[in-house]
Amino acid sequence: MKILYFAWLKEHTGQASEDMQLPDGVDTVGGLIPHITKQSAGHKTALKNLDAVRVAVNRVYGDLATPITNNDEVAFFPPVTGG
Repeated sequence: MKILYFAWLKEHTGQASEDMQLPDGVDTVGGLIPHITKQSAGHKTALKNLDAVRVAVNRVYGDLATPITNNDEVAFFPPVTGG
């Protein structure tokens, strides 16, 4: 699966994207997050306040309960505002 990070999440993780094998037993975005945060202090910082993070799976807005597979693209980004 491809994981994408945008804005300050990219700054904290030190990367715009990474490839990851979905851990056994993980089938939702919420289940994936603990595995991501174990990678580094920057990953943990980036995802520590999930109220300030939005997610999209395959370019469709989702949430922590959104199902995922190894073929998916999961993007984490700050809330989007317009004017």
